Amino acid sequence: MALSRFVNSFRVRLLLLLAILLVLTVSVQYYVNLRAVRSNTDFIVQQQRAIMAGVALGVNSLSSNEYLDQMREEVKQPLLGEQSNRVQNVLIVDDEGNIKDSLDKNQTPRENPDKTVRYVKVKDISLPPLKSAVQLAEFSSQLPDGMTAAPAGTAMDEGAFYFPVDTDKGRRYVIVILGSANSLTSVLERQSRRSMLWTLGVLSVTTCLTAIVVWRFTRPIKSLSAGARRVAGGDFSFRVPITGRSDEMGELTELFNDMTIKLARTRELEAQLYNAEKAVVVSRLASAIAHEIRNPLNYINLTLDHLRVTFGPADPQKQEKFESLTKQLKAEVARINTRITEFLNYSRPPKLDFKAVDVADLARDALRMFEVQAGESNVETRVFETNNVPQVIADAESLRSALTNLIINSLQSMDGSGGKISIALAGEDDGLRVRIDVLDTGRGIKADDISKIFEPYYSTKETGTGLGLAIVKKAVDDHHGTITVKSKEGEGTTFTITLPVSVPPAVAGG
Repeated sequence: MALSRFVNSFRVRLLLLLAILLVLTVSVQYYVNLRAVRSNTDFIVQQQRAIMAGVALGVNSLSSNEYLDQMREEVKQPLLGEQSNRVQNVLIVDDEGNIKDSLDKNQTPRENPDKTVRYVKVKDISLPPLKSAVQLAEFSSQLPDGMTAAPAGTAMDEGAFYFPVDTDKGRRYVIVILGSANSLTSVLERQSRRSMLWTLGVLSVTTCLTAIVVWRFTRPIKSLSAGARRVAGGDFSFRVPITGRSDEMGELTELFNDMTIKLARTRELEAQLYNAEKAVVVSRLASAIAHEIRNPLNYINLTLDHLRVTFGPADPQKQEKFESLTKQLKAEVARINTRITEFLNYSRPPKLDFKAVDVADLARDALRMFEVQAGESNVETRVFETNNVPQVIADAESLRSALTNLIINSLQSMDGSGGKISIALAGEDDGLRVRIDVLDTGRGIKADDISKIFEPYYSTKETGTGLGLAIVKKAVDDHHGTITVKSKEGEGTTFTITLPVSVPPAVAGG
């Protein structure tokens, strides 16, 4: 296990990669240099062979009746001659400066018409300064006219060497003229350029491989950086893609995702704790209100009934006015009592009675409660089903309260100017869920308010308590459903509720 973790370690793998690239670079460079050394060795060996061949031909010509060019053709020596970059010419010169033999046919002796021999003088040809091939005192005698010895220690562009040979016909000088030293320089420069190109190629390949590997190794870091920014911005749903790596990067990615999940859970628990604490406060407030206010309200309500029965004026006009005022007072008492009920319904734990409920009948009952008010406000109401809507297992009163609050919200958005309120019902997910759309053509909701409308005590109306939509949201949550809203100012609002057809086991079990 420890060995596997060591091998899969990001640092170990990166070090191994760098070591492999280093070995590859050194190996290629060594191979290129080895080939250059072998090529240089071959060049030097051929140069030496050419020099030895030139010397051998020169010595053999002293005892042979053949000329050098004939002997060269016989031995088929390709390294000798003017076309060669090694030994360009071999001369045999006597002590009087006559060229007795040469690889150059233009410099070989010619027979005159009178049968005498005409020699080319060494002084008549272009001959570079000469160096003695053997540094002996007996060879340092006066050279024939046209043979100039180079000063000691002088570097020559072209190499020309001589050595004297004593024969029965007198002293002869064998001169070997080599090609320009630039030839060797050109070969070395060409090899240097080739070596440099190989090195650049290897470095380019290794650089590309390193860039690819580094890109692959560091790509999760970029994802982690983007994820950290998203999480810092409050998006706990973001997950860094899992690449299946088993090194530190893969482990870090998994730990980051686990941390994000735990942070999201912590944030959710904090929100639930906050809502629970707020619910406790509201519950206590609602209980206090119910205890301190409902008793006086009941007394006021009974007193109003007693006044209407006992102290009603005899005058019909006054009686009508009296009835109107007492009804108005009773309506205000009922409104206060309704607000208290809303506080209590929102703050108390739900006691739901789950039964099979026909959502279409429930929607019609909810709209029927507002037929008179809708007619007075010139608001058209209707319920329609787009397909077969299954029954749901739900608490009828809780759902009716939710629909009632949505209808009240829609009516209040009309401002008495008329319009339409529709409840559309449809089955979803192959009959596993029911969708309820409550649509109106009211004034709509501002974009800045949409994200806050389900918060308790948040209201856009001056006289609202902010509990209507919060009660709707709580009722939907109690049924494990969802609610969303779409609205555009001046065009209307659509609330969409989706409910599971069957009650979740956790809810069914209490």
